[in-house]
Amino acid sequence: MSERRRSAAALSSRAHAFSVEALIGSNKKRKLRGWEEKELELSMESLATDGEDPAHCLDMDPDSEASPGSDGEGLAERTSCSFGSSADLAPGPCDPSPPASMDEIQVELQCADLWKRFHDIGTEMIITKAGRRMFPAMRVKIAGLDPHQQYYIAMDIVPVDNKRYRYVYHSSKWMVAGNADSPVPPRVYIHPDSLASGDTWMRQVVSFDKLKLTNNELDDQGHIILHSMHKYQPRVHVIRKDFSSELSPNKPVPSGEGVKTFSFPETVFTTVTAYQNQQITRLKIDRNPFAKGFRDSGRNRTGLEAIMETYAFWRPPVRTLTFEDFTNMQKQQGICGCPSSELGHTLLLWQVCLRLLNFSHHA
Repeated sequence: MSERRRSAAALSSRAHAFSVEALIGSNKKRKLRGWEEKELELSMESLATDGEDPAHCLDMDPDSEASPGSDGEGLAERTSCSFGSSADLAPGPCDPSPPASMDEIQVELQCADLWKRFHDIGTEMIITKAGRRMFPAMRVKIAGLDPHQQYYIAMDIVPVDNKRYRYVYHSSKWMVAGNADSPVPPRVYIHPDSLASGDTWMRQVVSFDKLKLTNNELDDQGHIILHSMHKYQPRVHVIRKDFSSELSPNKPVPSGEGVKTFSFPETVFTTVTAYQNQQITRLKIDRNPFAKGFRDSGRNRTGLEAIMETYAFWRPPVRTLTFEDFTNMQKQQGICGCPSSELGHTLLLWQVCLRLLNFSHHA
């Protein structure tokens, strides 16, 4: 047995090529080579359907002879065939998305019908030293923002022109009275909810009801400073976060591609320290929920107002009248030359007014 093993091991190279072990090994290699060729054909067909050139992938057979270049060059070519097309067509998941265009942003004025009613009459806004809120207040609905982008929402009020106005009572119109006063320090009201995402802004009505107007040029409360008897235009600004470096309550609103400004013609108003147009006064009392103290609250107030409207030509004196004054008026009846019936009617009416005022004060 040992001799047979030695003889098998001592076979020549030519005889070993026809041995059983060599034949079995060559069959295995042929099968492996066949499977690899089928896989190569499938891969070439798939690349051809995707629009790739199969000629670049001919060196993917691991048993083929190497090209004159180095092994590193072949590996680089195989890598480019496998991953180059997908990387070129679509960006990676970590690539930052470009910011949304500011041109798509839309702002809609809320309570536009009420603003139009005031505008048709001539909107007036009270300004005081301590600051006065606007009515109607600016309320807007914003759409078209990038839900994931951060924005500031701000508001400022700019002059309509360089004129000063006065109200002409006999014609119930505003007329130009001269040139405007010197410009006031710029003020910007930044909405308290800033900084917030576009999704947050679009899910709510953005209200500027806490904004106050003042004529105090030394104001340190952040109120909007305006001149009386001037016309102004409110403006709403949408400011992207990356353009907000110069945003400040005491500076003008920055300009650029990341800032979008909106204004509405019906929100133009004239500043006053007291309402000039009686129609504006009535409309504000009727529509302002915070003006309940000016509305009719009972029969006493209604009766008193009816008496005062009946005798609208009377004006209250500087000093409050007393019953002693009425007595003196009766004594001087002959001096003034007034008929007793007319004087008695006047005294009676004053007594009724004083009692109603006294009753309403204690009530």
